[in-house]
Amino acid sequence: MNGEGITVERLSARHFDEGSTIGYLEGDRRPLYESPQAHSWWGFARRVVENPPVTLGLSIMALMVLIALFAPWIAPHDPYRQELAERLQPPFWMEGGSWEHPLGTDDLGRDILSRMVFGVRVSLLVGGLAVLLSGSIGVSLGLLSGYFGSWVDDLLMRVCDVQLSIPLTLLAIAVIAVVGSNLPTLIGVLGLTQWVVYARIVRGEALALREKEFVEASRAIGATDFRIIRTCILPNTLPIVLVTATLRMAVVIMIEAGLSYLGLGIQPPKPSLGSMLSEGRQYLATAWWLGTFPGMAIMLIILGINLLGDGLRDLLDPRSRRRA
Repeated sequence: MNGEGITVERLSARHFDEGSTIGYLEGDRRPLYESPQAHSWWGFARRVVENPPVTLGLSIMALMVLIALFAPWIAPHDPYRQELAERLQPPFWMEGGSWEHPLGTDDLGRDILSRMVFGVRVSLLVGGLAVLLSGSIGVSLGLLSGYFGSWVDDLLMRVCDVQLSIPLTLLAIAVIAVVGSNLPTLIGVLGLTQWVVYARIVRGEALALREKEFVEASRAIGATDFRIIRTCILPNTLPIVLVTATLRMAVVIMIEAGLSYLGLGIQPPKPSLGSMLSEGRQYLATAWWLGTFPGMAIMLIILGINLLGDGLRDLLDPRSRRRA
């Protein structure tokens, strides 16, 4: 990487295509353009390790992802198998409990630990795919709105205003009530109702970046609008998009759990943390473990995501990097 300062006039297409050179205004050491490749991944990993909240959040999420990926091998029992003779069996440390069902059984004799393992898989699947769908739509529309402005910006922002005026949970309930509740529908509904957040944030970033010197330099060397968006605007919005996606995933998982709790999300007998919480509410006085352990699992997932998102926000903030 060349550390010498170069003027805007000396910037060439090669500098921007390779993404390996930082341009500076003569007499001013503030970077005009800095690609993600300009930062050492080793240095970023070191900052992650040195940040306890990020390390804790990353550890929790890594554990949850491993549980979701290897659920069939981790679960001690078939989550659908019913044994009425073993119904409402307590956890292993209580009188009447056993290691065969470490966290006890529900009112149909199904193993709670096994159902929680598969419930974590469902929560992460819904959250990840919904965030991917909403992020793809929101980032694309936000880039177009912020970069081109004019009637494109007005049209897209008015659509955002209409979307924001409708309560998210009520909209999801209405759509699911009409088209029915299943996993693809749930992912689609949650994804199509979350894109506004990304569009607003990316639009604001694009409005600021399109007037920067490195964008003007790209125009001067003949780069097309879409090439500028792809090579100059989009890379500089990715950090804030990543942080937003992380935090919005927690929101999506909470909404999915809430819909399942109301009976509008994942339908029985498929295990879901929200539906398990709903099933256990009537046994809180006699079999508290039915609702407590699924609730703790939801809390742990949200805690891990929030710690990871807050930590990434600090690590990816350029001002934080300069202070460090």
